[in-house]
Amino acid sequence: MLAPASLLDHHHGAVWGDALYAYGAIILSFIGALHWGLAMSLPDLSDRQRSAWFAWSVVPALIAWPAVLFSPPLAAPLLVLGFIAHYLQDRRLARQARLPDWYLPLRLRLSCIACICLVASVFACV
Repeated sequence: MLAPASLLDHHHGAVWGDALYAYGAIILSFIGALHWGLAMSLPDLSDRQRSAWFAWSVVPALIAWPAVLFSPPLAAPLLVLGFIAHYLQDRRLARQARLPDWYLPLRLRLSCIACICLVASVFACV
């Protein structure tokens, strides 16, 4: 909803764009929680694996936070890179943990939609 609004409502486009980047940052931060939860709950992880999952779980938030401080031409690519990096990390996670079969296809579709919306909204600011 925010991407079309930023493209169609030129009078408020910057406000819609800022809202989209803030929402993207929140969602990017949220998806890191899966790694934290699995690191806490899977009993067969080595200490090294558990530490790596805990460490990765905060990376999306560390990517997302500065994105809300940047202008759209910098915020959108940073968030897009964050979504791509996290999807790739989720693929690694799926090889180590028993995730439902529907999870990775859903993550791919949602990440693609998020990335398309973020990139499209940059054009509203140009």
